[in-house]
Amino acid sequence: MENDEMKNTVLITGASAGLGEEFAWQLAEQGFNLLLVARRTERLSTVQRNISIKYPSVSCLVLSVDLNEADALATLVNFVSLQKIELTGLINNAGFGIRGEFYALPANRQRELLQVNINALTMLSHAFIPHLTATSIAVHNNKIPHSQGVQAVPFIINVASTAAFQAGPNLALYYASKAFVLSFSEALHEELKGKIQVSALCPGATKTEFAEVARMSNSLVFKLRVMDKKAVVSYALKKRGKAIVIPGLMNKIGVIAVKLLPRFITRKLAYQIQK
Repeated sequence: MENDEMKNTVLITGASAGLGEEFAWQLAEQGFNLLLVARRTERLSTVQRNISIKYPSVSCLVLSVDLNEADALATLVNFVSLQKIELTGLINNAGFGIRGEFYALPANRQRELLQVNINALTMLSHAFIPHLTATSIAVHNNKIPHSQGVQAVPFIINVASTAAFQAGPNLALYYASKAFVLSFSEALHEELKGKIQVSALCPGATKTEFAEVARMSNSLVFKLRVMDKKAVVSYALKKRGKAIVIPGLMNKIGVIAVKLLPRFITRKLAYQIQK
């Protein structure tokens, strides 16, 4: 594959389904090239094939890696280098939750949650910020022209959650991990201002596989309000210059309410809707 084919490329983790897959479709429509990363090889290949059929001018590469594995980061970094991929965007979307009381859940599964939701996101950001900075310099020097409607300003979108704004009994580690993502992303937003756009995407309940994996399909939170993933992703891409991106009016109102209410009330309410 020629190097020219992989300019303006966005790397997306957790790209085989849910928000990750939707990011891939919407970015392909905008003319970005793609590097899609996830565990499920067959699902990734299906997404790649379907995108290539609909958008033949878009170069779409896939890499099947498990972000829980010790060598996952090195594998991904080496792949980007060998394929001579010039990154314009990084979307740290991979993540999951586990519903249940903290002490009763398997320790190994919780270590995996921390690895994917926090460690992998952090180390991927650390590894690829230099790539994105190089893109930023090239854009500034007019060495990377805008073409086919592609906005070449580099960006990072870290997928957090409205859960980041409070404690979450019965999803304790998930809520805590998303609080990390929010704080970390806000810090990077300031550090990299003028070079890379960094935002924390904070959706509420969304129609993806998350509820099934987290064993939350029957919880009240997924019965009260659920957003469509297309609307979430569209808003995230439109607002990616902002430090905190909260899609949906009800989610915005919920976050404001959480900030205004005493924490002992918000954690009790969270517990009730996640039983």
